[in-house]
Order: sequence, then structure tokens, then C-alpha cells
Amino acid sequence: MTARHLVDVHVLLIRDGRLLLSKRRSADEFDGLWHLPAGKLEAGESATAAAVREAAEETGVRLDPADLRHIHTAHVVGSGRDPRLGLFFEARHWTGNPTNREPDRCHELRWFPLDALPDAMIAYPAAGIRAHFTGATYSERGWYADPRK
Repeated sequence: MTARHLVDVHVLLIRDGRLLLSKRRSADEFDGLWHLPAGKLEAGESATAAAVREAAEETGVRLDPADLRHIHTAHVVGSGRDPRLGLFFEARHWTGNPTNREPDRCHELRWFPLDALPDAMIAYPAAGIRAHFTGATYSERGWYADPRK
């Protein structure tokens, strides 16, 4: 049987040295943790089209795919979760003011200074955020016995 991987897209919206994060609302261990606007690729959808769609669905901002810059890819597997590739894009421009458009999935949206991000963040999107600072284009998470890798 061939293993299948989900593809997630994540969007970094950075304005005036601050990053927009959403506080996840869910019935799992991620409830109350901070995350980027993100979601899964749909059938027949390009990665940039998915990033545009997810940003609009979650925050109401409008993006042009040409304004997205791919900054990181993460290959992630977790206990009891499907393996996935996460594609992280920085939005260089957008229109509209971010608002919480999915209150059933998000407690709140908040801007954080890039040098003072919250500790209570989901580790997976944190890899893409770190890439913004380090330039690392690829990471793996959960594939090794050593949790530091």
C-alpha cells in the first residue's frame, strides 16, 4: 500500500515587525495554542491558490498568489496523525484588515512582535516561523526517536 501525505499551506502575515497568529479552538491537545493561518490543499488546487483561500477564509484578507514567497517546507509525522508536507508562504502584500472569520475554530487573532512570539505555539508551524529568521528551507519533525530533530 502506498503511503499518502496531506499537504498543508501556512501563511505568514507580517506587518510593522509583527506576525499575525490565531489561537486555535479545538477539542484536541492543540486547543489554546497559537498557530498560523493554515489549512489543507483541496483536490485540484495549487499550493498558492490554497494559501490565498485559507487566508481569506480564516482572516478575511485578500492575497494575490504573485505576492506569496515560499519560505519553508516541513515534512511532519505525528503519533496518530497522517504524515504531511507543510508549505510555508510569506505574504508580501495583502488587502483588508485581518478579522477572526472562523470563531468556531479560532479563539482570537493577535499580532505579536517578531522578537516576542508566544511560547504556547504549536511546534509544527513554529518551524516555518523560524525559517523566516534563519532561511532554512526544509525541516523534518517526528521522523526520529530523538525529539530534538
